[in-house]
Amino acid sequence: MRRLAPRTPVALALPALAAVAFLLLPLVGVLSRTSWGDVGAHLGTPEAVEALKLSLVVSFWSLGLSLLLGVPLAWLLARVSFPGKALVRSLVLLPMVLPPTVGGVALLLAFGRRGVLGPWLEDWFGVTLPFHTSGAVVAATFVAMPFLVITLEGALAGLDRRYEETAASLGASPFRVFRTVTLPIVAPGLVAGAALTWARALGEFGATITFAGNLPGRTQTLPLQVYLLLQEQPEAATSVSLLLLAVAMAVLVALRGRWSAAPRGHAPAATDRRPGADARTGADDRTAPPPPEPAADVPGDSGRWALHAEVTGFADLVLEAPPGTTVAVVGPNGAGKTTLLRALLALTDRAHARLALGGTDVTGLPPHRRAVAWVPQDGALFPHLTALANTAYGPRAHGVPRGEAAKDAQRWLDRLGVGHLAHRRPAQLSGGQAQRVALARALATRPRLLLLDEPLAALDQTTRGHVRHTLRRHLDGFGGVCLIVTHDPVEAVSLADRVLVLEAGRALQYASPAEVTRHPRSPWVARMLGRNAWPGTATADGLAPSDGTTTVVAAEPLPVGTDALAIIAPEAVSLHRDRPTGSPRNVWPGTVREITAVGSRMRVLVTSDEAPDLVAEITPAAAADLGLADGAAVFTGVKATEVALVPR
Repeated sequence: MRRLAPRTPVALALPALAAVAFLLLPLVGVLSRTSWGDVGAHLGTPEAVEALKLSLVVSFWSLGLSLLLGVPLAWLLARVSFPGKALVRSLVLLPMVLPPTVGGVALLLAFGRRGVLGPWLEDWFGVTLPFHTSGAVVAATFVAMPFLVITLEGALAGLDRRYEETAASLGASPFRVFRTVTLPIVAPGLVAGAALTWARALGEFGATITFAGNLPGRTQTLPLQVYLLLQEQPEAATSVSLLLLAVAMAVLVALRGRWSAAPRGHAPAATDRRPGADARTGADDRTAPPPPEPAADVPGDSGRWALHAEVTGFADLVLEAPPGTTVAVVGPNGAGKTTLLRALLALTDRAHARLALGGTDVTGLPPHRRAVAWVPQDGALFPHLTALANTAYGPRAHGVPRGEAAKDAQRWLDRLGVGHLAHRRPAQLSGGQAQRVALARALATRPRLLLLDEPLAALDQTTRGHVRHTLRRHLDGFGGVCLIVTHDPVEAVSLADRVLVLEAGRALQYASPAEVTRHPRSPWVARMLGRNAWPGTATADGLAPSDGTTTVVAAEPLPVGTDALAIIAPEAVSLHRDRPTGSPRNVWPGTVREITAVGSRMRVLVTSDEAPDLVAEITPAAAADLGLADGAAVFTGVKATEVALVPR
């Protein structure tokens, strides 16, 4: 059925049409009053040609000066917080709302011979700006530069900071990051701002005539020529105006709103929509050749670096790990996992890390000198570089010659099974391919500490297993320490040697995966592992849940008053339609609220007024025999020997 578009209210449509007519009529007037047969003659006069040449000189010099001063100013406004920032932004906007003639007067009072700075310029440098071509450049820059600053500031504000932060973790200095990552990604915004600035400088009139005068060959630009012709030759003035109008319209048509578009690096990477497939190109990650076995010429470093970190602030913990250790960092949202990684990188004010790698204290070093490589969740591959150039970025930042860096990068890509994609850009890679390129890029810097922030979260199950295998095989030979933030219990168990459980920024547990699996101290981790977890206080018989429900009886109680968790495996929970009379020490009436299939088993959520929510895992045949459905009344039973009490 065809969907009808909403009707536009007449009360809004009529004023909008009137506004369009108001803006269109002046253009119609110029076009209708132009003597088309004489346009060539009017524009070919020596005066018009000379004024046009001068306008081009002034506008391009103004553009250059605006780029020199405006680009750093836009970056400062977008990236740095400082006192008086609102005042500085107001100063940038002021020329856009100030009458141009008033701007010219202000320039005279600042740079004129009797101005604040003018006498010093003339006495020290012999520079006189008023009534000189340089004065016309200054006037045009004063009026036009805000267009560049505001446009570029918006593009910088829309840029995902992870690109810059990742570049810093690869060893790039702040200026190198700005030059090789920031500017290329925001290039569309920069070009748009530059075009608007040039067009505005080309058409500047008021500030120029007030500050620089109207001197033929020196300050008489094309807009000033229009002003003179309007008094003596209106037809010629219309023809010259038509030229300026055409230039302005050409700039706007060429840009077509690009000054308001987000930078290319802002949009998140697309995720796979079918197992192993790229959502944009249809490339199947499963068909890629398997990663080759490590070759003798694969770049590496025989160094071994232990980790010692003392983190304070939002995250408050001490973390130690010997060389070659992989630590899985787990916990609920807001637990401080990403804050921990960013503290180790010195990229956050929320927490501070005293960090030593291999016995060397790197606490006082900036991010690009810490030898700590970071792989964000989506990889943050630089969109303007190929996979090979992305991987070579770190070595190049460390001063490795271009050819040698490219060879090393190719070897790392080959090792991770994506060497055949070296000349593709990130937009042409599938999710699994992009993650392997991001990992190769981080490893190519030979880091002492590798930080992976949910590296497999955006991948489908098939691709995730393939990348997990690749990652595991490399980490087996990694001489530093690797921290992996994950919400996947399979990743935590299969990749990690130790598991760090965070809760509210504190380390709740730091143990082997087997120990965390057997005795989780966090309700969130227990649930992540598929277990029921009830927090409470130990009693003589078991545990009194925190929500005030009936005491859970356990075969091995803890000392009375201990803050603990009662851990119950779903498969240890039995379901009955009538109250059981057998051995269970814990029996509660309840109601079925949800039934889901997990592989060949059924998981049943039961709520009760006498016990916390409980998940049972049974076979489909048992569910059918019990006639389970949403809202059915049941009894749950748990043997005391199946209740594990874990101190928190």
